[in-house]
Amino acid sequence: MLDTDKTDITFTYHTKDTAPEASKPLIDQTVAEFGGLISLHALFAESPVTYETYQKAFDLFLKHSSFTLLETQVVFMTSNFINRCHYCMAGHTMMMKRAKMPDDVIDGLREGRKLADPKLAALQSFARELLEKRGHIGDDRLQAFLDAGYDRKAALEVLTGLAAKLISNFTNALAHTRLDRGMDKYAWVHPDDR
Repeated sequence: MLDTDKTDITFTYHTKDTAPEASKPLIDQTVAEFGGLISLHALFAESPVTYETYQKAFDLFLKHSSFTLLETQVVFMTSNFINRCHYCMAGHTMMMKRAKMPDDVIDGLREGRKLADPKLAALQSFARELLEKRGHIGDDRLQAFLDAGYDRKAALEVLTGLAAKLISNFTNALAHTRLDRGMDKYAWVHPDDR
């Protein structure tokens, strides 16, 4: 019988030299943005379609949605928690710390606790329920999100953030992505697995 915990299936951490031609401009973008090729993007390079889709969705949500930088991280980190993504939880914690975001928000997101700020809590709850119920949250839950001060545009934009995270969270689950330098101090294990 196959032991599903042990496998010899490995994913390649590509470099610009080993990546498919269509991934090379995407690697250049990553290096320009991050100062080097991070592990997740080295894995993405295997599939230029996946790499480009992720980068576009991530950048559009982060830079062009109606959310503040903190709100985008609430959506991202909620997905990281629900999808148990060790790599993204560490990476986004590092991003939030560098941006000097509130420690209580970071800690709450890492532990899956309801955030103290009512508007952020509404966003967190909305993202969480979308994930857990595969979008079928019902009109009452959508109305609660709108009543918290968000609009229908924001409701749809949350889906863009979650789409980007699905790609990264699931890639990391498949590949057991190694943490990049500097992420070790933010290593994370889901509370249920501690």
